Amino acid sequence: MPTAAREAAAPTAEDALAFLARVDDDLRRLWIARDRAAWVSENFITDDTEAMASEAEAATAAYVTAAVSEAARYEHLALPEDAKRQLLLLRLSQTVPAPRDAARREELAQLEAKMVSAYGKAKYCPPAAPAAKPCENLDDLTDVMEKSHDEAKLREAWIGWHATSRPSKHPFARYVELGNEGARELGFRDLGELWRSGYDMTEAAFETELERLWNDVRPFYERLQCYVRARLQDRYGKEIVEDGQPIPAHLLGNMWAQDWTHIYDLVEPFKGKSTSYAAKLKAYDAKRMVELGERFFVSLGFEPLPSTFWERSLFTRPRDREVVCHASAWDLDYVNDLRVKMCIKPTEEDLVTIHHELGHDYYYRAYSSLPMLFRSGANDGFHEGIGDTLALSVTPAYLQRIGLLDRVPKGDEALIDQLMKTALDKVAFLPFGLLVDKWRWDVFSGKIPEGRYNAAWWELREKYQGVRAPVSRSEADFDPGAKFHVPASTPYARYFLAHIYQFQFHAALCKASGYAGPLAECSIYGSKEAGNRLQAMLSLGASRPWPEALAKLDGETRADAHALLEYFAPLTAWLDTQLRGKKCGW
Repeated sequence: MPTAAREAAAPTAEDALAFLARVDDDLRRLWIARDRAAWVSENFITDDTEAMASEAEAATAAYVTAAVSEAARYEHLALPEDAKRQLLLLRLSQTVPAPRDAARREELAQLEAKMVSAYGKAKYCPPAAPAAKPCENLDDLTDVMEKSHDEAKLREAWIGWHATSRPSKHPFARYVELGNEGARELGFRDLGELWRSGYDMTEAAFETELERLWNDVRPFYERLQCYVRARLQDRYGKEIVEDGQPIPAHLLGNMWAQDWTHIYDLVEPFKGKSTSYAAKLKAYDAKRMVELGERFFVSLGFEPLPSTFWERSLFTRPRDREVVCHASAWDLDYVNDLRVKMCIKPTEEDLVTIHHELGHDYYYRAYSSLPMLFRSGANDGFHEGIGDTLALSVTPAYLQRIGLLDRVPKGDEALIDQLMKTALDKVAFLPFGLLVDKWRWDVFSGKIPEGRYNAAWWELREKYQGVRAPVSRSEADFDPGAKFHVPASTPYARYFLAHIYQFQFHAALCKASGYAGPLAECSIYGSKEAGNRLQAMLSLGASRPWPEALAKLDGETRADAHALLEYFAPLTAWLDTQLRGKKCGW
């Protein structure tokens, strides 16, 4: 049949299935090329590798834009459910869809590559002085934030890093314009609507879901914030940490005030009762720490990582080149070329992060036999939550079992200390995990114009976190851009969801393992039944709606914060006694 006649003919179900088979082959080829270029670009930051990554991203975007347009011909047909789902996921497959116009498509790819490279290369160079310090990268400044309680040093490190993102403000605004153009060409109002549409529910229902979960955990967060503020007042004084006011962001032990674990020594409930294995970890090199994470997965019945993982991953910051050190997991052949990229330090925090990244890699492997459009998490919160679920099993009893603790502390005081340390990580993060995309969604919709980027950012930080900027800010600043996920186009609501899901997953896997005690003391290490349940969920990838994947664990089909609240119930009760008579809120 001549081409014109074939194009004019009404499409059939057979045409649609042939189209999806072709797309599957093409996406595998393009995604491998794109991800390999991105791997090289983030591990060897140069103008050339940046251009390679940009070109690969543009080629992928051009193909997907054309494929989505063709897919519209088949959407009205009676097709098998998995074919319908692949057509839907194709439309949602680009985080930032490129415009159809080739010049603007290339411009968008270049902007994305340049913003990530700029983040990876960023350094704070103190003003010239007789004893001027050398320029400091994010690792250097993070060390200050995590280890110092000198308010002036913390403020300088915070200001220094946040100054590095100022040049990205106008490029980011242009990226928003181009990304919105691509989203509108797919039938969405803007990028925010596209991002909210990937959860097997309407975008309005998804926003309602996030608020429901936040309102369930907000009272506990407010107790934690109130207690931490009081302890920081003891250290820094009420002239810096004021009653009834948001906490200055630089005092919380993290560059973005999203994780408060590094101020544990200032807020520790019972001195000397806490469990720490930091001293023993100092004897571990990076590879040995990763081996600990792998051993946990293997204990559940998963296969060891391939030899190429150990040959090709990046575990430490190189001395001879610039790299993006933000921890990430990779599957570079969509079969078994699994890797992590991470600048590992021998710390408790990095051991948890290793479990997190290996969770991605084992998820990649579990769904590697599915069609390309199904090779993803049930939703992106699932992908982020798997490794953290296993990290909840890194209990004192588990640490003793693997030789990182000599004894397991006993008693209520030791439990409260353990829960406080975990809450400073998991619960302190929740409002930050929610607000990053609330800010971006309003930017994408135009509700927040470029002239209010920074002001709106801090309004949300204060509203949800009870955290404020340590110094006066203006629209010359671009503080959202100081967080990797903003210049890197990584949606962030997934992390909020993951911090809810992981406790729900943990409770289900503990039950499957036969454990019946307090949730905070459960470790599923060594449980093949828990591993089988987990594998059953992971192997579905995105082939079914996420409630069906969740049901593989415990029969539940609704996200629920009950397990999180149960986990921390002893700490909640203890906080209530500590805060009696105190004025909380901000």
